[in-house]
Amino acid sequence: MLGVTPGFTVTNGKIIIGVDEAGRGPLAGPVVAAAVVLGREIPAGLDDSKRLSAKRRGVLDQAVRAGCCWAVAVVAPDEIDRVNIFQATMLGMTRAVTSLTAALGAGPYEVLIDGNMTPAGRCGEWCWPARAIVGGDGIEPAISAASIIAKEWRDRMMVEAAQAHPHYGWERNKGYGTVEHMDALRVHGPTPLHRRSFAPVAQLTLV
Repeated sequence: MLGVTPGFTVTNGKIIIGVDEAGRGPLAGPVVAAAVVLGREIPAGLDDSKRLSAKRRGVLDQAVRAGCCWAVAVVAPDEIDRVNIFQATMLGMTRAVTSLTAALGAGPYEVLIDGNMTPAGRCGEWCWPARAIVGGDGIEPAISAASIIAKEWRDRMMVEAAQAHPHYGWERNKGYGTVEHMDALRVHGPTPLHRRSFAPVAQLTLV
């Protein structure tokens, strides 16, 4: 998914793209990566999505998607199982940036990524200057915006998935391995949305 507004910020002649992901740790559901170029009016209160209340995060998600340029990429559980969670995260980031830059044009770009690694050299399609920033989702506003979009997008997907698979409490745990989720896994077994390469799920399928 993609959203492009008429105006966006340019810093030192470069278009700055913030990138973050959500859903690396859960036992079920996709990894979601978001890429954001801030608009001319930056929403107030941007921060690491984990430090925001659900209500505030929802408000900021709407503000960012209305006033900034953004793209979201979703990597499904079967692909996570096929390539591993780290590579799936790199692929999601690459796909999100690819979509956003295709919509915005030639650049030049600089990509700021939360964490200590970038897709450079890890995904063949990656072709932009990139800088990893540990704790970047609480430091760089563009990364903060990406973390908010990714988190809210994935949460909505898990709430919707919970309607089709009501036993696991995904509307509450978003696919993480809570006691409720693990108990349901033991009773009902894994769904197509479970990551079968993750140890808690893999162990149950062997019992």
